[in-house]
Amino acid sequence: MLLSDQLKELAAPVLEKVRAHPFWSGLRDGSLPGESLTYFVEQDTGHLLPAYARALARTAAAAEQDAHTALLGRSITGTLEARDRLREKYAELADGLGLPGPGHGTPSVGPVTHAHCAFFNASSAASFTAGVGALLPMVWFNFQVSDDLLERHTAGSRYAKWIEAYHPGPGYGYAVRAFMGLADELGETASPAERDRLVAHFRTGIRHEWAFAESAWERPEWPV
Repeated sequence: MLLSDQLKELAAPVLEKVRAHPFWSGLRDGSLPGESLTYFVEQDTGHLLPAYARALARTAAAAEQDAHTALLGRSITGTLEARDRLREKYAELADGLGLPGPGHGTPSVGPVTHAHCAFFNASSAASFTAGVGALLPMVWFNFQVSDDLLERHTAGSRYAKWIEAYHPGPGYGYAVRAFMGLADELGETASPAERDRLVAHFRTGIRHEWAFAESAWERPEWPV
């Protein structure tokens, strides 16, 4: 079995729970409280996507092959451009959605977001395969969830325009296939220990994907 197929199989049960989560289902049908979308955008663009970009940079620096460095390096720019695009689209749509516009400065990081960012930081510092394993879940889940939102959302519902803006576009599939191809390559060339490390970090990463949706729904605060 290709390593990418193993990873997809591992992710499938969590992916289904994520798709069914009230945060994403509320976006699809328009019932999501506006505060949850605001929290999601603030945490995602203010903290998670920048942390992901830095993890891409560290992992790219640890790559032994130029092609791997190039793939991850291109994704750094793509991630930060996506961050800027989502901020701009939220600012454009916020008033029509009855939501507050983006504030000045970086919003405070929430406890779940902090843990997710720390996971990216630690994994990308551990080894190349650990970094790849930690980075893959966001690529795969974003691809699946954004497609699901676009295909199954209620036409004309409150968040329809945001869902269209959130989708990264048809070209994103090429990037996803390139990342999964990297996983397959490492499945063939990495040592058994490093292969296991990649899978272990991927397993933790998919849990963070569910936890991030849950945090956007619950909007937890740090203990006083």
